[in-house]
Amino acid sequence: MAQATPDGDKTNADRSTDFSAFEGTRPVAERQRFDTEALAAWLAAQVDGFEGPLTVEQFAGGQSNPTFKLVTPGRSYVMRAKPGPKAKLLPSAHAIEREYRVMAALGATDVPVAKMLALCEDEAVIGRAFYVMEFVEGRVLWDQALPGMSRDERSAIYDEMNRVIAALHNVKPDAVGLADYGKPGNYFARQIDRWSRQYQASETESIDAMNRLIEWLPQHLPDDAGSRVSVVHGDYRLDNLIFHPTEPRVLAVLDWELSTLGDPLADFSYHCMAWHVEPGQFRGIGGLDWTALGIPDEQQYVQRYCERTGLEIRGDWNFYLAYNMFRIAAILQGIMKRVVDGTAASAQAADAGRRAKPMAELAWQYAQKVR
Repeated sequence: MAQATPDGDKTNADRSTDFSAFEGTRPVAERQRFDTEALAAWLAAQVDGFEGPLTVEQFAGGQSNPTFKLVTPGRSYVMRAKPGPKAKLLPSAHAIEREYRVMAALGATDVPVAKMLALCEDEAVIGRAFYVMEFVEGRVLWDQALPGMSRDERSAIYDEMNRVIAALHNVKPDAVGLADYGKPGNYFARQIDRWSRQYQASETESIDAMNRLIEWLPQHLPDDAGSRVSVVHGDYRLDNLIFHPTEPRVLAVLDWELSTLGDPLADFSYHCMAWHVEPGQFRGIGGLDWTALGIPDEQQYVQRYCERTGLEIRGDWNFYLAYNMFRIAAILQGIMKRVVDGTAASAQAADAGRRAKPMAELAWQYAQKVR
């Protein structure tokens, strides 16, 4: 049981039984190798209590920023880094400095995060920027149907997921030093523009549904878009959470690479996509018997979130779903571009990249449902 890599990339068969990413570590890939002795010397100077010798392993996942397990005789750490020095980085991508900042700020709130230990922006140390955080022991639950659990256990896990995302959206950015963590207002318009450009910069084939969405989405923004502002995670889902080894309690939220200030309903609706995609298809629970499993239906889940945050959902929910599916398609396309360029951090990246087109087509289906 261990701190997971942020972007799980195991097969769906693996996810049905794997409750820990600890099994997913492997020797450091050749293109990601760095001077371990230089890292150890830096850690000894920057991290209280650090004592070598240091052994480094790489987590099997991490489509974007490679993640490493740092092992010493006394304790283990997790290091998150930018891709290797030969990687071609898209604008605004791989911002590990932002990840460090947001988790450090949230450490004093009700949002469970790993403790930040050190940030190194000096690329001269190991050839790239990186940060080090505590290693959090616990369960990473890959399959959202939660096989092997009782109805009550599943219900408790889902309620805890709901509690934590509500806690995040209840944080006042200015109260934790994050007032300038993102631009205020026009969140959807800016995000749609950003992901349109990211998609176009990483296009390896023309996807008709993406081209349609790039034109359609800016013309169908919610009337109250921009009126709500909170810290948003950007990739809040079950397997980006570390649960207590035996209790339905989140110990740490992982993978803050896409976090910013934005509309909390954009963040929450992304999380709710799981109810709209089937198992084996983008980690969904669509089509399952939720009542029999003890999993709340989407309406119940949304209602509980609204009770916890005081937010109201106005506008067409299908827009939020279409927007998030479009966004994921753009991210998947970015992974495919790295596959083509030979810089993908994960061996399973090609499989993820191939999902860009079907995700875009699903997004367009939901866009056509908007009234």
